[in-house]
Amino acid sequence: MSDNHWTRRNFVKAIGTTTVGIGFSSCAIPRNTGSKGLTQEALAVEPLVKSEELEKPNITVGYVPVNDCAPFAIAWKKGFFRKYGLNVTLNREASWATSRDGLIFGRLDASPVVSGAVTNARIGAEGARHAPLCAAMTIHRHGNAMTMNKAMWDFGLRPWYEYQQKYGDGALAAFGHDFRSYFQQQPTEGKVWAVVLSSSIYEYFIRYLSAAAGVDPLKEFRIIIVPPPQMVTNVRIGAMQAYMVAEPWNTRAITGNQGIGFTFAQGKEIWLAHPDRLLAVMESFIDNYPRTYRSLVKAMIAACQYCSQPENRQEVAELITDVSFTGARPKQADAPIAKLTSPGIIGNYSYGGFDGKDRTIKSADTTIFFDLPNNLVEPLGNHSTFLWRSQSIWLMTQATRWGQISKFPKNADQITERSWRTDLYRDIADEMGIPSPQDDYKVEPPEMFIDKIGFDPSDPVGYLKRFAIRANAPTSFFMS
Repeated sequence: MSDNHWTRRNFVKAIGTTTVGIGFSSCAIPRNTGSKGLTQEALAVEPLVKSEELEKPNITVGYVPVNDCAPFAIAWKKGFFRKYGLNVTLNREASWATSRDGLIFGRLDASPVVSGAVTNARIGAEGARHAPLCAAMTIHRHGNAMTMNKAMWDFGLRPWYEYQQKYGDGALAAFGHDFRSYFQQQPTEGKVWAVVLSSSIYEYFIRYLSAAAGVDPLKEFRIIIVPPPQMVTNVRIGAMQAYMVAEPWNTRAITGNQGIGFTFAQGKEIWLAHPDRLLAVMESFIDNYPRTYRSLVKAMIAACQYCSQPENRQEVAELITDVSFTGARPKQADAPIAKLTSPGIIGNYSYGGFDGKDRTIKSADTTIFFDLPNNLVEPLGNHSTFLWRSQSIWLMTQATRWGQISKFPKNADQITERSWRTDLYRDIADEMGIPSPQDDYKVEPPEMFIDKIGFDPSDPVGYLKRFAIRANAPTSFFMS
């Protein structure tokens, strides 16, 4: 099928200005730049840090209308920003590209970015503008999934866990057969997956999954970029067949809601305990406003801790349904207000389907904001907001594997040291009485990945050579 392979640029020219454009305009969220003023709860908070002690107490912080805006919403509502001397203007971003670029061009002081964006801005991966971005904490882990349309269901594709139940060790091969067979029957415009940003971990997950199943993602289908709130409509109008995005935009697609697709897999099923969003700033922000930055990180850690507590999650799920945040409220008047947001926050997650079967799975690790659930055996002192520099190295292996950079950077450790600031996190967390792991790097064991191939950050090039499907892979010739 390689003769049908288009570049992303060609595809966007061909379809992006027509059908996709129609979908984009038809489902735009009403303009709202964020919550205004202070809540009564926030006003009642006694500041621990005085604003006049900070170099820049008045800052603008972005967020994107997906479930992981929860810590930003909580920091605003509960007064964690105020507690640490910050006067924050929250600004809702249209996409993950604007969230990142708002930092680079100075419109935002801080903003969440997709995992990979910080490192890729440093290395200049495809689709990433060169910029000295930094992050000292993870906003959350997990909380995302892959949605496939009804036609893929009708063809016979099913949620990943059902392949595991039915085929055991042969699950990847069985899925690969069904996956390839479906796309082989589609015209060129019917072989499209969408993600939220080029060079994001979501793009890497889609490519990683398909390659693990023996399907070359560089040849069999194309990947396009679509903002989260526009995913569902663009599947409905046929502009794409599948997508990967954060909640609640997968839950919104299933039967009982929009009914246009089903969840194939959560991201945690591709790589367990993966980082999803990072709190990013420009390096100059840390240098010029060190006390302000420390206050910001403290406020966000406190908010993540609040979101992590089981007794708070219903409140969190309801808060983010506000139009200022996700705007994801059900149309049915008698439906629970958090029908769309609570599955990803509380953990009563439904994969959907079109056969009437209940595929709701309860799990404590559907979205991880701070405390790690018992199924994750992690180093002493670890928690979700701690950044592992070794995971940044993994992201660079994926940029290399898929040809977004020509070769793995020789100075990868130095890049990671400057961009994933575990040194700052430890110092800040220590002031809050929070212990942190003493190492920056850890081995990811085989059971963490869908293909059971572990990752040792001390040998990233050797790791890359283990994969037969990759960009610029050597070609083997055999005599007949």
